[in-house]
Amino acid sequence: MYKTFGGVRYEMDTLVLSPKQVLEVLEDNPIAFNQFKRAKVNYNVAGVLGFTGGVLIGFPIGTAIAGGDPEWGLAAGGVGLILASIPFNRAYKGRAFGAIELYNKKEMSRVKPTFHFYGTQAKLVVRF
Repeated sequence: MYKTFGGVRYEMDTLVLSPKQVLEVLEDNPIAFNQFKRAKVNYNVAGVLGFTGGVLIGFPIGTAIAGGDPEWGLAAGGVGLILASIPFNRAYKGRAFGAIELYNKKEMSRVKPTFHFYGTQAKLVVRF
């Protein structure tokens, strides 16, 4: 799983997989399968909200280009829907990454320390 600017990309043996295909691959591991299934629900909700928000933004812009009187309230609602899709997208990425990690069994021990650097500050995060 690789995080990209707009989302994530799944690869298995140099093949690029869709979320539906990843779900089929994860059927062998029931814990990872259930976690990815919950992640896919977040993915679907984020997609619907983002698409609907894009359509609501597009109508007033199209009307303005055509020379009509645009309804900017629709555009504001579209922006709200797109902003509402961001937490669902983040939840999807986090759950999907956890499911892939479980499937790959990358965690050999239960404790996983990581360092995060922020300018002049540093933070140690320990996950169990």
